[in-house]
Amino acid sequence: MKFWKAMGHSLFSEDESARKTVWILRVVFFFYLLALMKVIVFKYPLSELAQITSSWTKEVILEGLDTANFTLFKTIDMYIRYWGRLNSFENLFGNIFCFVPFGFLLPFLHRGSRKWPVLLLDSFLLVCSIEIFQLITNFGAFDVDDILLNCVGSMGGYCLFAFCFSRWERGRKK
Repeated sequence: MKFWKAMGHSLFSEDESARKTVWILRVVFFFYLLALMKVIVFKYPLSELAQITSSWTKEVILEGLDTANFTLFKTIDMYIRYWGRLNSFENLFGNIFCFVPFGFLLPFLHRGSRKWPVLLLDSFLLVCSIEIFQLITNFGAFDVDDILLNCVGSMGGYCLFAFCFSRWERGRKK
């Protein structure tokens, strides 16, 4: 219980300790976002990204539309059906776990995101931005299932945040 009181005090109060903790969380969040962009958007070697950018034409971008998945559950269903033959585990759970820190950290840093609909909207906008960027640049493939899985991950992180916040609230009332 002492841990939750100390954690809550340093995150939810307005004193110097809280400001230091929030500053550290901002730095952690910034590096998390950089790592997320590296893993999701800039996952290919630099030479391959350069080759992709050198081939950008209207036709190549339109080809990305042909390979995009706009059908919900199509990719998820494929990974479940071919569980042993594809990198299903990495794709399904990786898409979820990559966004758990987003759902956990953002409510600490932005009070408005402490309400789950706001956090879900924040997650949705970030993930859609990434997917649209991948669609336009061919640095990846647009997939609506990725949007769903990433938002599920964010909401999982939010549940962890809500648990911590409720523990702090209970400890504060005692």
